Amino acid sequence: MSAVSTLPSEDDLKEALRTVYDPEIGINIVDLGLVYDILVEDDGEVGITMTLTSPGCPLSHVIGEQVREALDGLPGITNVKLDLVWTPPWSPAMMTEDAKMELGMEEW
Repeated sequence: MSAVSTLPSEDDLKEALRTVYDPEIGINIVDLGLVYDILVEDDGEVGITMTLTSPGCPLSHVIGEQVREALDGLPGITNVKLDLVWTPPWSPAMMTEDAKMELGMEEW
């Protein structure tokens, strides 16, 4: 069996990332719209491009470690590279409808 067939799909990775919560807001980073891109290489390396709700987030290192921990245990994953970006800047409009409803922001 080749390594490619044992790698998790992008949906699998998003599901794993849904276990990582923004500690101040209490919503997972996927539904908050913080994850911009997921790239899975054939060698099992995963690249995550994401942002935070604020460039001055005091818990950025905690969230970064939780992202790595959530993905490290998945079959076939050999390394997790996290690219924290600020463009485009995050806004509440990036949240899923479920996240908006949970925060009482259905009108966004």
